Amino acid sequence: MSDGSLAGRVAIVTGGARGIGAAISTMLVERGASVVVADMGCGIDGRDPDPSLARAFADPLGERAVAYVEDMAVPAAAREAVALARDRFGGIDILVNNAAILRDAFVFRGTTADWDEAIRNNLSGAYYLIAAATPAMRDQAKSGRGGGEGYGWGRIVNIVSSAAYIGNYGQASYASAKGGLTSLMRICALDMARSGVTCNAVAPFARSRVTESIVPANDEQAGYKERALGVPPEPVAGLVGYLCSPAAGGVTGQIFGVRGREVFVFSQPRPAARIVAEPGGWDEDALAAAVDRELKGAFAPLETDLEAFNTEPLV
Repeated sequence: MSDGSLAGRVAIVTGGARGIGAAISTMLVERGASVVVADMGCGIDGRDPDPSLARAFADPLGERAVAYVEDMAVPAAAREAVALARDRFGGIDILVNNAAILRDAFVFRGTTADWDEAIRNNLSGAYYLIAAATPAMRDQAKSGRGGGEGYGWGRIVNIVSSAAYIGNYGQASYASAKGGLTSLMRICALDMARSGVTCNAVAPFARSRVTESIVPANDEQAGYKERALGVPPEPVAGLVGYLCSPAAGGVTGQIFGVRGREVFVFSQPRPAARIVAEPGGWDEDALAAAVDRELKGAFAPLETDLEAFNTEPLV
């Protein structure tokens, strides 16, 4: 049922025709927004695009949804998607950077071509869309789109991954891109604060093509995959819906996680412990002793995100 909280808003959702992206696109339409569903229909590895997939998804959503099937990791396509949103629906208020591909490999086996393609799709594509849309969002704030004096409104959500913060075997390109999306979120939140545009990140724990593709390296990872496949994507869409709502106008620069009925806020790196050398600086033995004594207790364990979150979800 629509609650109308996003009536009149216009969104672009990348990777918006399947899995978590489809749940987000559907939620936005149900809450009254118009949505550009940007999805090439490619495989999880970014190959073999199928434009019919996005059209088949968007058409049943009605006149407030339209498919866009070009490669969003091309700057011209990002600009074209923004132009489509403005021409068709009258503006651009919400961006959800959800599109992602996998080109997994251990660092000693991966190829530079696979690295470049994952970074291009998962990180550069998000930047291109933000760079294309934020000038329009700033202009809308100045022109009073939506009515009212001093109007400033806009929502940007980057879909990230706990793999960026904790790590996982063989996911150098994917995790690096998702970590970059978090840094991009922070800078965007700062740069757009005066325009009233928020930017946040969401790390989803839910059934998706990414979780389906996990090849467990141990029993803990096998358990994680089994649990994750039982978690629906709709709670992720619900959190994104909150972040896109008027109620979240003061929430920006944050990293959230969602797993079924659980919602997390992640800490962000800040100094956790400190040592100071005597005048003249450290010698090697003194530095080693000080690290062991004062800093090791604050070290992060070397574990994967699949192991760190290998607990029973609340669905």
